[in-house]
Amino acid sequence: MTKRLRAKYKIDRRMGENIWGRPKSPVNIRSYGPGQHGQLRKAKLSDFGLQIRAKQKLKGYYANMNERQFKNIFKEAVRIKGDTSENIIGLLESRLDAFIYRAKFVPTVFSARQFINHGHIKVNGKRVNIPSYRLKTGDLVEIKDKSKSLDLVLNGQESAERDVPDYIDCDQKKLTAKLTRVPKLEEVPYPVQMEPNLVVEFYSRN
Repeated sequence: MTKRLRAKYKIDRRMGENIWGRPKSPVNIRSYGPGQHGQLRKAKLSDFGLQIRAKQKLKGYYANMNERQFKNIFKEAVRIKGDTSENIIGLLESRLDAFIYRAKFVPTVFSARQFINHGHIKVNGKRVNIPSYRLKTGDLVEIKDKSKSLDLVLNGQESAERDVPDYIDCDQKKLTAKLTRVPKLEEVPYPVQMEPNLVVEFYSRN
């Protein structure tokens, strides 16, 4: 099991929240953090601690991406005109791995990354194997014909705990989807509250 996959089972408990809304999340059983001192970590967080927590939660939600990738997203969000915290969400939701997870092509955002790496996805008719590929409004994303019957795809479609958001035009029969617009924070169906404004504060002071 890779480091990234192992992290999936600890992030919820570290945050004390079921950040993906999974019925089998370990936090549903034990709300305290992992490790022998997990139950003791209940002290009130400082402003800096809250900022770090917000960053870890948002970064962890998107398959626990590495710090370099996440900071680059922040830097790009700063360069784009408009609210930086909203831009961060828009950039994250425009990633191919996040998109196929939202479209219910796969059951988890972690499996989305693996699915793309293995060459099962096409964008505008061309195979794309880069999970961080940035989609543009109107791009057509589809699963290759030979991959449509994979168990991973069937499991994704059966994910009852989440619905396809309004900013994605999805055909579940053809297994195709389009990004109709870049979403705002309030449109993204996070199971828990995300605070990208605190992420901006964190990077702005460092």
